[in-house]
Amino acid sequence: MQEMTIDSIRVSLMNYQRVVILKHKDSDRYLPIWIGPAEADAIAVKLQEISVPRPLTHDLLQSFVDTLGAQITHILVYDLKDDTFFAKIGLSKGGKKFDIDSRPSDAIALAVRAQVPIYAEDSVMEVASIQLDSETGKPIILGESEYDGEQPSKVNEEELRRLSAFTDFIDTLDLEDFGKTSSSG
Repeated sequence: MQEMTIDSIRVSLMNYQRVVILKHKDSDRYLPIWIGPAEADAIAVKLQEISVPRPLTHDLLQSFVDTLGAQITHILVYDLKDDTFFAKIGLSKGGKKFDIDSRPSDAIALAVRAQVPIYAEDSVMEVASIQLDSETGKPIILGESEYDGEQPSKVNEEELRRLSAFTDFIDTLDLEDFGKTSSSG
């Protein structure tokens, strides 16, 4: 498991879809995850500390957890199948630990409210994370065999196919401000 932080929420100029960019806590590795507009707004509202007159859905869920005497301990992006990410919300109550299946976007929206760590499994980082070239600022997409910290090699056709959901988005990124924190793109 690797700890992540929310780097930014961006909008693809090609199709106006939202993507949350998670950044590895101790490196320049990024994990882009497509999310819906409502979830993007729910994350951004909390990150920007915007007050809303009525609780949003994720505020309501946090209230349920609190009222039931449980605590959200962490969230984990644990799998990627057919370009779809899977996450779990870690809960504890009375010394017992529970994992609840969730969409990553909902889990992240809860994580920012509960101020808990966000993790990604090593296997997810191996197949879906990107790294920026320090000289050019362009993304280097690493495959499973290159993730061991060694110098990355060229991406093969199978790796490109696996990452097809991110290709259009990566091509439209404005990389000049990629390392800067923002809540909208």
